[in-house]
Amino acid sequence: VQLVESGGGSVEAGESLRLSCVGSDFSRYYMAWFREAPGKGREGVAFIDRGGATNYAWSVKDRFTISKDNANNALYLQMNSLKPEDTAMYYCAADELNHGLAWRGYTYWSQGTQVTVS
Repeated sequence: VQLVESGGGSVEAGESLRLSCVGSDFSRYYMAWFREAPGKGREGVAFIDRGGATNYAWSVKDRFTISKDNANNALYLQMNSLKPEDTAMYYCAADELNHGLAWRGYTYWSQGTQVTVS
């Protein structure tokens, strides 16, 4: 599946952004958002399974919300109360197997979108 991401940008601390990821056949996939900051490894941010259950990295819990619209084949990441440490390239990913927040198992990836918080 081809994943196309949008919604990144530059904001000030405390503001919000929503990332979107579109593709096809989303009901088949476990999906997640990842991020990668310069000099750091890829980090799992939020995960959603095929039934809608979610899991979050502790660093974003209560600030970020992942959601999926299977009818429209869209995945979202609502990011509130953004902090400078959230600055990174963000990616959505999909796979038919459950890998949770472990990035190595995911087969399909978006192109990435930059989020900068100052």
